[in-house]
Formats: sequence, C-alpha cells, structure tokens
Amino acid sequence: MPLSRPTAPPRATVRARSSAPRSSARRWLRIARALSVPLLLAGLVTAGSPGWGLYTIRDGDTLGDIAARYGTTVARLVEVNRLPGNGSLIIAGRTLQVPGGSGSGSGGARSHLVVPGDTLSGIAARYGVSQADVTRANNLPSSNVVVLGATLRIPGAKSSGGGGGNASNASTPSSGNTFAGRTYAASTVSAADRNRAQLARRGVPSRDGMRTIIADRARANGVDPALALAVSYQESGWNQRAVSVANAVGAMQVIPTTTDWISGVVGRRLDPRDAHDNATTGVVLLKILTRSASSERQAVAGYYQGLRSVRERGMYTDTERYVDNVLALKARFG
Repeated sequence: MPLSRPTAPPRATVRARSSAPRSSARRWLRIARALSVPLLLAGLVTAGSPGWGLYTIRDGDTLGDIAARYGTTVARLVEVNRLPGNGSLIIAGRTLQVPGGSGSGSGGARSHLVVPGDTLSGIAARYGVSQADVTRANNLPSSNVVVLGATLRIPGAKSSGGGGGNASNASTPSSGNTFAGRTYAASTVSAADRNRAQLARRGVPSRDGMRTIIADRARANGVDPALALAVSYQESGWNQRAVSVANAVGAMQVIPTTTDWISGVVGRRLDPRDAHDNATTGVVLLKILTRSASSERQAVAGYYQGLRSVRERGMYTDTERYVDNVLALKARFG
C-alpha cells in the first residue's frame, strides 16, 4: 500500500558550529521537500546494536559470568562497551550493553537490579521475556510496581521453535560480516574497518564529553536532550569510536546514506567521524522522525528499523525491545 505524503515537510532549525546565513532555514525547507519523503521512508536509517540491551552490574559479577549468561564472549563485551583493561575491572552499578536474547540458550534464570527509570515492561523487554513471566517469577503485586534497589529474578526466555523466523528476531553478536543475524557485504565491512582504524588514531571526546555535545546539539535543534541521549546511549554508550560491521559510525551510529541525506538537509558536508557532525546527524534525523512519525514510540522505532518499514510491517521483536530500552533510558536522563 502506498504511503501517504506528509502534509508539510519537517521544519528543523539547524545550527552549524560556524555562523549560517538567515536564508539557511529556507534552504532547509527547499532541500527537505526534495529529499525527506523518499529518503526518510526508504528503509533502514541506522544500524546500531540490534537485539542488544542493558545489564546493570551487581556486586560479585565478573565479565566472564556475564558473558556466559548472555551467550557471548568476554572479548565481545569488551569491544562493544569499550572496557578498559580487557574487562578486568567492572564496577557495580554501572551498565553494560549485552545481547538482548536469552543469553546462554539454556533457559536459565537471570537477575536484574532495579535502577532509576526502570519499568516492569521495560525490564521484561530488555531480557526478551514477557511481563507476566517476570511478575509470576517474583510474586509481584497486581499493580506491577517495581521497587528501586530490588533484585528481580528474570526467567529464561522461551525458544522460538522453528527455523523460519526473520533476521530481526535474532540477538546474535557480530561475527565476520554478520551482526545480529544480518549479513553485510564485504565492501561495507571493509569501509567499517577503515572508519574504525581512523577513529582509533583520532582524538575523540570522552563519553561524558559526547553526552554534553549531544545534549547541546539536541537543544539547538529543538529535540528533547533526554531522547537524543537515550538513543545514543542505547546505540553506543556515547562512544564516538564505536563502529559496527554495518558501518554505523560514532556515538549516534549513523550509516553513510543517512549522513549523505542529513548533509543535504543542513547544507554542508557532515563527517560522521567528527563528534559534532555525528551528533548533528543523529539529532536532525531524530527531529525529522519525531515530526513525521505518529508517536514518539514510532519515531524511536524509525531510528532503528526505518520509518517506512515500521509503517508497513510494524515493529520487529528486536525493535520493540530497542524502543522499550530507549524510552526507559529517556526517563532516566530526563
């Protein structure tokens, strides 16, 4: 079914680091009319960490234990989370990005420490189980209230059964040319390798520095800073050196087609390896999505899955989990 055209193009106001002429707003509108509909609805607009969620480190945890629990490796957790010292030092209370599926695959139970911003639905989605299962496992009241500081037992996720499921339901970490069940062309992976190597040689802001940059870019463009920070934290943990095998680059995990599009929108060439440009790309994309989507939830899903795909197919399982994580993080950062 053909998609309806928005009645008016998004009207973002973008401030570059250098001063821009007052005609830039009119230029933005002209470019947006030409580009926004075909590109916004063209499909996948970011490629961050599909199927990955957050885990709060508890006293007594080791990275080896966490890796085994989530069916991944210590090396992969170190890579995704940019951990110092090869992961030999992890701090209770901090969060790690972990695969969002059932972990070891054995169906064994896990635990979760309730932190500010957590909701029962968000916790259930993060671990790939139903809210009802978590409620039953912990004998929670019908109000489904979770208590800050409490430790919840997370039952093992149910296996999917058949082998015909789509790739969006996968939660497998990257291996070679594959990430979360999606296989990318060798040219894409090679480009990602080059970007990763260049960022390794560059000086980039710290995670706290990226947090400040993203919040500043969000305020300058009329985007809720808490939303932009939540998306970036879910995508990369505010890590500007993060590059996925899909060649999603930087703290906002933007891919080349998105960078090209937003460059046209703002009227200058953006470099995703530059911290300010990376933040600008992701924030302006969020502004367009929030103006075009029917709800904030759909806008967040569009950042991950692509708005056209969300409208035509609905949210995939890993998209639902992603959105729940982002909105829980937004509540925490707000």
